[in-house]
Order: sequence, then structure tokens, then C-alpha cells
Amino acid sequence: MSDLKLFRIQDGKAAELKGNAFAVEVSLQRLIENNMETLFGVRFLETEYSTGTKHRGRIDSLGIDENGSPVIFEYKRASNENVISQGLFYLDWLLDHRGEFELLVMRKLGVQAAEEIDWSNPRLVCVAGDFNRYDEHAIMPMNRSIELIRYRDFDSELLALELVASHSGAGGSGDNSPSKTGGKVPTQYKTVTESLAQAPQPLADLYGQLETSGSKTSLVSKSTPNPRQFWSS
Repeated sequence: MSDLKLFRIQDGKAAELKGNAFAVEVSLQRLIENNMETLFGVRFLETEYSTGTKHRGRIDSLGIDENGSPVIFEYKRASNENVISQGLFYLDWLLDHRGEFELLVMRKLGVQAAEEIDWSNPRLVCVAGDFNRYDEHAIMPMNRSIELIRYRDFDSELLALELVASHSGAGGSGDNSPSKTGGKVPTQYKTVTESLAQAPQPLADLYGQLETSGSKTSLVSKSTPNPRQFWSS
């Protein structure tokens, strides 16, 4: 349960407002969808988006943030419902159906918005009455951008949103296409100075002679399994 407390001050007297969960989950969903840009900086696209007969799911809310990143919202009234797993299930579906999302954005926001979609970091926002420490720990190893938001409704007058935990991941590739490195870290090439420091002395001497003469030559060291090329100009 959240430790957040809210008080109304009237005539110098403080009266605590009782924070509660919404009576029904759909009330929370509609409130956020109607105010998504104000509350989260996300443009609302669609509610209860169907993932098809084979996948048999419905994404609670779909949006796109100011950076062009797709955003999935999933809501739960209580803390004992597995909102994170369900949200990740839908996030994986979305990454496999980018074309559908692009058509949705085109229909709702226009061609330019669809062309500017950034698939490098799609987000999952889980909104629930509470989260436990296991939920907070569970999102850390995941290669996804996930935010856990705790909410409280105070006498139907005030809504409190509290960021419980967040994790930034890389759900897609920066060039809007599948990774060409297969998830491996790109090769880090050494500078000429670093390579010369590790090169055999005869090769280093030859490089110095060529640099002095001003010729443009490609030198390859055959003394190492992965030779580096040095260029003098």
C-alpha cells in the first residue's frame, strides 16, 4: 500500500482525503485515456486494441509519446494481478506487428507521424493500485522499457500517480530495422597510435618510413589473428 497521504486544508484545519482504488478497472482506464497527454505526455490512439484471433488479446490502451515511441498501457485495480507479464506479452506482439501500428498512427495522426515512429525504445506503462518488491525486481533484467505507476483516487476529486520503478531497455533497433549485429557489441577498432604500440617493431619502423616519405599505403599486420590496416597520407 502506498504511504502517500493527501490533506484538504480548510480554515486552517487539515482533513485527510482517503485514497482508494477505482471501483472498476474500466473507470481508471477511461480517465487516463481521456487525459493521457496531460498525465503522461502520450497521444492516445486506441482503446481495447485487438491482437487478432490467433493471439486472442486486447491491449488496454495504445499511444505514442512525444519522441515517436509506441506506448502500451495496461491497468489493474489490485496488486495481485500479473499486469507486467500481460503487458510484456502485448509488447512482444506489437514489435512483431509494426505495420499494423504504423497504419493506426497514419489513420489517427497522419502520414508524417507514421513516418516518424521510433521503434528503438517502445514503452510499457503498467498502472495499478499497488506493486510489491517482486514486481520492482522483475523488470530490472528485462531488455524492455517498463514503468510501474501506482495510482490513488482521492474522493473522486484528485488523482495521484506515483512512479514506483522504471527500467530502460532496447526493445528495437535504432535504425528501425532488425539488428544487423545479432545483439553483439559492434567491433571497437583501435586508433593508429594504439595499434602501432602493439605492432611488431619492424612493422612500426616501416610505417614510420612510409609516413616520412608521404606515400599512401595500406599495411596489414600478419602477425595477429585479426590484422588492422594503417593508412599514411
